[in-house]
Amino acid sequence: MEKYIEGNKAAWEEAFENRDASWGADITERVRRSDYPFFNEETKSVLKKLHTEGAVIGQFCCNNGRELLSFVKSGKARKGIGFDIAENQVAFANEKARELGLPCTFEAVNIYDIDDRYREQFDVALITIGALCWFDDLERFFAVVAKCMKPGAVIVINEQHPFTNMLAVEGDELYDPEHRTASHYSYFEHEWIGNEGMYYMTQKRYRSKTFTDYTHPMSEIISGMCGNGIVVTGLQEFDHDISGGFGALDHSGFPLSMIIQGRKTE
Repeated sequence: MEKYIEGNKAAWEEAFENRDASWGADITERVRRSDYPFFNEETKSVLKKLHTEGAVIGQFCCNNGRELLSFVKSGKARKGIGFDIAENQVAFANEKARELGLPCTFEAVNIYDIDDRYREQFDVALITIGALCWFDDLERFFAVVAKCMKPGAVIVINEQHPFTNMLAVEGDELYDPEHRTASHYSYFEHEWIGNEGMYYMTQKRYRSKTFTDYTHPMSEIISGMCGNGIVVTGLQEFDHDISGGFGALDHSGFPLSMIIQGRKTE
């Protein structure tokens, strides 16, 4: 396992160990009560149009499992399989699956290392906000995703828009609240090293183990898909933030989030 991935594993497990009591506390109730909870309206609309009854759904970087559990239950899927690097998050997700009685299993694994047990297993592949940035090589990442998809399977990616790669967020040294749209970083390539923790999960600031992530331009995402036999079938761009970092720019004309759809060639 690459050193930066080992570091990210340790940092994510530390964050989850120090999670706020509210983080994940509502999963069971909301999955039982609601239709496609934990998805924004645009993604929910896309998922509802897919044929998922009796399908096998795979999620790459599934975090605490809430999205996959929601999708499997609401979409009446036959099975869901989620992958994440943090062992404690995966244990939590498996416990929630047992509580809900849903046919979901979660595996702690580096996405790059997913083996041939999952070759051509998935009818639908799901990737959501905050997944792609943890991999330095999207060609390699999508090779694994494509391997796991059946011929003709579909993929849905709901992610932060690459345009935001250039912007500083609150807490960055270059952040200026009076000039939020100033371009400070390269659109094409930037490695980020941080020890500021995961506030959204812990609701506190702390000196964390090191997180390493990478920005990727749209070309790397699209090329990574197409280079591995995944044809892009749809692209939607939105002027609202889903990352929690750029909400002040909502509805001001800048692309902040997106949904990419694709299909693996037969």
